[in-house]
Amino acid sequence: MIRYLTAGESHGQALVGVIEGIPAGLPISADYINHQLWRRQQGYGRGGRMRIESDTVEVLSGVRFGKTMGSPISLMIRNKDWQNWTQKMAIDGDGRSIEKISVPRPGHVDFAGARKYAFDDIRNTIERGSARETAMRVACCTIARKLLEDFGIFIGSHVLSIGPVKVADRTRIDKLIRNLTTALCGAYKTTEEADKSEVRILDEAVSKKAIALIKRTKKLGNTLGGVFEVIVTGAPIGLGSYVHYDRKLDGLFAQALMSIHAVKGVEIGSGFANAAEFGSKVHDGFDVRIGKVIRTSNRAGGMEGGVTNGEMIVLHAAMKPISTLANPLQSVDLRKMKTVDARYERSDVCAVPACSVIGEAVIAPVLANAFLEKFGGDSVKEIRSRYKKPG
Repeated sequence: MIRYLTAGESHGQALVGVIEGIPAGLPISADYINHQLWRRQQGYGRGGRMRIESDTVEVLSGVRFGKTMGSPISLMIRNKDWQNWTQKMAIDGDGRSIEKISVPRPGHVDFAGARKYAFDDIRNTIERGSARETAMRVACCTIARKLLEDFGIFIGSHVLSIGPVKVADRTRIDKLIRNLTTALCGAYKTTEEADKSEVRILDEAVSKKAIALIKRTKKLGNTLGGVFEVIVTGAPIGLGSYVHYDRKLDGLFAQALMSIHAVKGVEIGSGFANAAEFGSKVHDGFDVRIGKVIRTSNRAGGMEGGVTNGEMIVLHAAMKPISTLANPLQSVDLRKMKTVDARYERSDVCAVPACSVIGEAVIAPVLANAFLEKFGGDSVKEIRSRYKKPG
């Protein structure tokens, strides 16, 4: 069973993580993880923090001579900005000389978090509630991603919309994705193509419109959300379960995606559009081609009853606009109990492209656990003896 934990504050000394359950003998390197960390930092609309940090991981344990040992793997990403926050985020001392924050941002966890833990300084909530935490999640989850890739299972993503600007011609984009996913590395080819766009949109004309919208939004002191699609190719039939609610793979995917900061909605395949159609227009028919059972469509998004059905897995996630606004909304000073403008904390204008990369990462342990449940062993060698790639 793969599980991981992250720790660390946005402006603390470092982010740390531990992931366990990775079989022995998996080739892994810091460079492989760092590539995914670099991808997370890209995207038009990112804020000033990304000009300070250049995230690189230090592997502290669990890997020897480039291969996993079967023991827990510990990782660290140092925060370069820590040098500017050594007093505000000091481990020792009483903090009496430090300004206490008492004005929460609407839409952020500031208010609820401070009340939950009885903080008289919202800074405590801001630090752990920050999406900076996802850097370590990407690092941990990338190791599970590498395990999947070694067995021919690839994860990719692209952005469908930013604000009201969206990909309208899905037929052309879906055809492009089908062509890309016939390649050896499957879904990763889609990711490589999306990475060529600053907003990770596969349609060049829509990409330009989204960039122009982000520019206008920044001038207004506002923020933007959007929708992204995560796809998986190479997943065999039968991962997940239909016999227990808590092992349904679609539910676990939804939980993983919803755990990302600012993600407020998830659908599997054409879930929401399907709700407005007759069943005859929704369900994916069967056919036989060259002696093999195939599906005539994939509106189910590669899963039926919580189990993979051999088709490409398709997941959509909706990210709300970031809650930190340069032109702030009304808030309350909790110390003075008076209405004031919300506090501005350095932030992105749009982080949907980065969120899509995080989405790729967080579903990897979910899928890897389903894979290990069916074909698992203590080492990659043992798993290979049990797993015959569909073909």
